Amino acid sequence: MRLLAQYTIELDTRTKKNHMSIVGTGAKCPKCGKKARLFIRQGRANNEYTLKAAQYLTPRPREPIAEPVQIVYRVYTGTRRVVDDLNLYASLDDLLVKEGVLRDDNRNIIRSRDGSRVLYDKERPRAEIRIYAYSEEEDYATRN
Repeated sequence: MRLLAQYTIELDTRTKKNHMSIVGTGAKCPKCGKKARLFIRQGRANNEYTLKAAQYLTPRPREPIAEPVQIVYRVYTGTRRVVDDLNLYASLDDLLVKEGVLRDDNRNIIRSRDGSRVLYDKERPRAEIRIYAYSEEEDYATRN
């Protein structure tokens, strides 16, 4: 497999799903005190993580990667709390798209995340990201 990009984000990865907040606009209801229009947005913890994590994504490709890729994530968490690995991967996928490393995180571009793991490292939480060019011939799933 041909390595296209490699990054290490020296932060404890935050998920988007568990760090959201409900905010509102418009006049408040006199009975319940809720705003007229409510919507969900990313919470402060995720926003701070995204800003800090973007600094670790260097060097970036000149153009976002648009070819099919296999991404291998090794996410080392700082606590032993139970965490949904798919939410961690989705958060990292979105970060790679937002920062122009990948053109999109749909199935036509991210073809595989085989080999990805969530592990524990109290001393050095981090996310190690390796992006490889995807090859149908080398894909284990297509050989069986």
